Amino acid sequence: MFSEPSYLAARMVAETIEVHFAEHLSQAHELGEQDLATACSANIIEAVIDTAFWASLRREEGRSVSISMALLKPEQAGKPLVFGDRLRLTPHNLVKLAPAVEQPGIHLGVWHENDELYIWGTTHTVPGICFVLEVVEPGLLVIKHRRLAGFGKFVNIAVLHGDQIKVLDEKSMGIADCPALHASLMNMSLPSFMGEKFNVLVQLASSIRIHRRGGLVLIVPRASTGWQESIVHPIKYAVTPPYTVIADLMLQKEQERNKFEWKEALLQAIDIIGGFTAVDGATVITQHYDLLAFGAKVARSANSVPVEEIILTEPIAGAQATRIHPAQNGGTRHLAAAQFVHDQHDAVALVASQDGQFTVFAWSEKLKMVHAHRIDVLLL
Repeated sequence: MFSEPSYLAARMVAETIEVHFAEHLSQAHELGEQDLATACSANIIEAVIDTAFWASLRREEGRSVSISMALLKPEQAGKPLVFGDRLRLTPHNLVKLAPAVEQPGIHLGVWHENDELYIWGTTHTVPGICFVLEVVEPGLLVIKHRRLAGFGKFVNIAVLHGDQIKVLDEKSMGIADCPALHASLMNMSLPSFMGEKFNVLVQLASSIRIHRRGGLVLIVPRASTGWQESIVHPIKYAVTPPYTVIADLMLQKEQERNKFEWKEALLQAIDIIGGFTAVDGATVITQHYDLLAFGAKVARSANSVPVEEIILTEPIAGAQATRIHPAQNGGTRHLAAAQFVHDQHDAVALVASQDGQFTVFAWSEKLKMVHAHRIDVLLL
């Protein structure tokens, strides 16, 4: 029998997650998709979350647990590593196994039988829409699933941080009652959340988060030089000619994109740009992902005024849009991003904070103000 869960957030969110996976698996089956996961009930989901949460609060040899678990049978995992004796899913066993599975892309395989949850081994591959739970840090859990296309970052479903529950609003992105904000979201370089399209900027955001120094990325039109009015000159680290590897790869035909070598080359190019965001200042790329400069200093345009108010949203169910001064949204990077977009309406800015926050800034033409949309819950 399952142990009685004692983490309240697990109980509160389990049914919502069950419904999410059931709906997505049903839609995938209707579309004829193959290699799909098996749906799990709310009580199983609750027990898995509960066990992972208590394991996250423990330490092994002075180190916090970092681990990923996938709910699937061994035969659904491609070429799994299967233990001779399966282990009960307990906080103790998760903590003991954690050092062996800390590398990205390795999941502990978990399944259930006769009201017992057990760990059967490890796997690198999981089927489409497979329940995956990642322990990011003590008390911080992310529930996600693999994209059907199998390439790119997993899709986040919910983020649990202690007693905080954030369920992502995949349909309205948290702004269902505001058409003006929907319109400004269309100008943002956001992930195609419902679809399976690989998004370069999602992967770039993940790359920025890895170096943990924060970063500011300015996305400008390829054929425009107007953005330079909001940059201090001379630009110390201009890239001449522009680094166009990502754009060149994205122009390749669909059959080339399905090759492993193409995917590896794209990820490598994204990581190169992500690395330059660690340099103090802004990294400037075009809407086609050409790298123009890094370490650039943002300044208010001579013909502009200081930005006094922005609107802030987050893709969370039940979230409300708020109007705030840009200084209330974060530090100097956030203020610089808001001012840049306030001056350059055809540009988009992305800010990664050292504390893990990630915000996209775009100009809302209908509201005549800067729209800041926090998307860190999509990226964990």
